[in-house]
Formats: sequence, structure tokens, C-alpha cells
Amino acid sequence: MKLRMIPLFLILALALAAPLFAVAAEPSAVLSAECAVLTDATTGRILFGKNADKRHPMASTTKIMTALVALERCPLDTVVTIRLEAVGVEGSSVYLKAGDRYTMEALLHALLLQSANDAAEAIAYAVAGGVEPFVALMNEEAAALGLTDTHFDNPHGLDGDTHYTTAAELAAITRKALEHPDLARIVSTRRYVFATVEGESARTLINHNKLLHLYEGAVGVKTGFTKRCGRCLVSAATRDGLTLIAVTLDAPSDWHDHAALLDYGYATLESRVLAEPHSLSLSVPVFGRDTTVTVTNSEEIRLTLERTAPSPLPVYELFPAPPLPVTKGALAGYVTYTATDGSSVTSPLVYQNSAS
Repeated sequence: MKLRMIPLFLILALALAAPLFAVAAEPSAVLSAECAVLTDATTGRILFGKNADKRHPMASTTKIMTALVALERCPLDTVVTIRLEAVGVEGSSVYLKAGDRYTMEALLHALLLQSANDAAEAIAYAVAGGVEPFVALMNEEAAALGLTDTHFDNPHGLDGDTHYTTAAELAAITRKALEHPDLARIVSTRRYVFATVEGESARTLINHNKLLHLYEGAVGVKTGFTKRCGRCLVSAATRDGLTLIAVTLDAPSDWHDHAALLDYGYATLESRVLAEPHSLSLSVPVFGRDTTVTVTNSEEIRLTLERTAPSPLPVYELFPAPPLPVTKGALAGYVTYTATDGSSVTSPLVYQNSAS
């Protein structure tokens, strides 16, 4: 059979038409990362791991914990006067000047979008009066989360002798951080006008996280790099109610790694609606009376399931028959759905109507 040559212009056209990231069914073979993990942000369940529990330095992804500690202790509208000690810090910077005044919100944007090391130290002084006491708070927060392979030497992620985490524990820190609405909003911000309280020295900060415009549904989170750490990246994406968190440490092709991890998660899992609000309905007797009241679910009930898994059935736990009067909206019990893999969700049941 005579072979036909494909014109060069057609090869180029096909190449340009191909997606930036190829979908990988199982990411192990395509990952460049030394350490990686993919987790369900709702449950914390690990969906994929590669050296997920290996200690490794994490560069500026450190700043996720810095922001979490700050937000738990300092209102966003707090005015911070920059101290001389926070000026001229090595590495990435927004070139803070001693005596300038910024809100904590502005400094957090500099920290998380521009990865500013001087902003990290300015935050440390504002929250705890110094770098060392602030780092102590970071390590206390890690211990409170039950992390045993994470330790911080500083608030910015520059190399330290005992500055390390694991991919799995960094995902756990991120999961906690994203529960804070202000932090979740900031890490998803693409551009921010950074200026002093007086409106001086204004400039536009661009988020270093390219996934925010390269990956559908991306909502954050943080980049990082030093020569010792390599390229580090924490990402999160939300699609159809399912939020996934991906972490890579020392990943030369981190953008592609994260696309492969997230694609794998969304190809494998879904956040399935098991019950719409008020779709469950049970009649329960009223104590000592020949009458009943209706019990229902007041909230939508979702559970992360493998796409091929069957939907679990509800198991009800109702309180004893109530005496009159019965108040509409009062707690009546709980309903639990348990999947075959052991994951579960429990939601409250309430009285749908009053009775007296």
C-alpha cells in the first residue's frame, strides 16, 4: 500500500489545536514531582499519593500557613505600620518601606499573590511582635491539626535546617486554610491593586498561580521555589460541587503535574446529590396523641463518590416521639448515607410543620 505524506502545515495545525494538558487516567507515569498528593477537600480523603509522607522543604507554599495564622488572629482592616526589620528581606518582595502603613488585607494579597517575603515578616511582627513568636504560632497550629511531619523555621519559606512538611500534610494545611472564606477569596484573586492606607505607592499585583487561567475551575492556591526545594505548588479546583486539592514538591513540570492530578480526580470522582432540600419525608407519631408530624431534611445532602459507585441508601436516627407542642424547624434526628468505601455524610432532620 502506498503511504501518503501528511503536509507539514497540517501537522502544525493539529498540534496547535491539541489541549495544553493531556488527560491522564492514572497520573503516576506522567508526574515529574518527587512528592505529590491529591485529596478531596471536603473529607480530606487521599485519592492519590506519590511519596506523600516523605519530609521535604516546601518553599513559599509555607505562606499558606502564614496566612491562616494571621487571619485567625488579626482582622483584615487592621492597619500595620511597617517595621524596619521587615524591610529588605531576601527573595521575592513588594519593597516595603519602614513607616509605610498597609491594611492586613493588602499585606495578605502581597503574601499570597506576589509571594512577598517582606510581607511575610511584616505580618509576623504585626500579629506576634516578631518572627520567632509568630513561627511558634505556626508550629502550634500544625500540632493542633495533628501534623507530625511538619515544622516551620520562618513565615516565608526560605531554606531552613528544620523547615519541612510532606505533600499529605501540606494538603491538610490547605484544606484547613480554604475553610476560611477570606483566605479562599484572596488565593483565587488574579489581580490586586496594592497601595498604602493613604493610597500611595499603588501597583498591580499579578497572581503567580498560572492554573487560575489555565485550568477550568481552579480556585488557588500557592506557588513556591528555591534551588534546594525545587518547584513547589499547591492547587485547588472546584467543579460541580467537588473541590480537590493537589500538592507537588520538587516538580519540574508542576503545571502539567497538577492538571494530570486534577483531571484524574474529576474523571474518577463526583460530588453526588443524594437528597435535595426537603426531598426526604417521614411521618412520626406525636407522644400521647393520635396524630403525626412530618420530618424532612432542611439541607441538600452530598457525598463524594466514585462515578461508578451506586448511591447509598439513607439510614434514619429519629428522636423519641415528641410531646406537644411541636415546633416547625426543630431538630428531629439525623440521616446518614454510607458508601461502600466507608465514606459517609450525616445531615440533620427537622420537623416540617408545627403541631399543638
